[in-house]
Amino acid sequence: MSQNPDAGADPPSEHPPTNAPAGVRRGSGDAAVADAIERSKTTASRNIPQLPDLPLPEDTANLRLGPDLNNELLAVLPLVGVWRGEGEGHDPDTGDYPFGQQIIVSHNGGNYLKWESQSWVLDANGEYVRPDLHETGFWRISGDGIPGSTNEEVVELLLTHSSGIVELFYGRALTQSSWELATDVVIRSTSGVLVGGAKRLYGIVEGGDLAYVEERIIADGELRPHLSARLSRYVG
Repeated sequence: MSQNPDAGADPPSEHPPTNAPAGVRRGSGDAAVADAIERSKTTASRNIPQLPDLPLPEDTANLRLGPDLNNELLAVLPLVGVWRGEGEGHDPDTGDYPFGQQIIVSHNGGNYLKWESQSWVLDANGEYVRPDLHETGFWRISGDGIPGSTNEEVVELLLTHSSGIVELFYGRALTQSSWELATDVVIRSTSGVLVGGAKRLYGIVEGGDLAYVEERIIADGELRPHLSARLSRYVG
């Protein structure tokens, strides 16, 4: 495996970036809350499927069901769930394109969240074209969480991509429902695609949706917009 020495993006800034997650829109807060309450009547009873007969705590993407969330993960608690929606990607060779996406964020009571994201390319009519990106990994929290401490709370995101890439992101919670991360290292296999570092901003936005933006260095260039999406809660 080879490591890109210039892969790390700049560390997260001390102030929230001006480009908020995709899909953020202004409107009636009362209407957004009402929509979220109505949607929860369906999503609150759902969970991810389980295979039987394993002597292990079950994974759950619903905080109402399964084991209690580990106290070390309270900073990323709002991420737990299954999220579905659409977004826009940018390919340096072919330009912008729409995609659909599902993200599953689950836990089993351990000190990590399990993450799986799959996306698929859509045509101009919103119809499925082909698979796109697939990544799996884990969210972890390190540090003591005490402001001003020499061991402040750090959000870690370790990802493996089907394109032959492994990434380690470090970042922090900006608020109780938004998180900013940047790559510390990117490693690729001998057959992996050549990419540089990245920054990601996730946030829970109006209506309880999960929105995010990713900027990425493509082939040793500058950070450029790469992905953005707004996803609605499907489970949890």
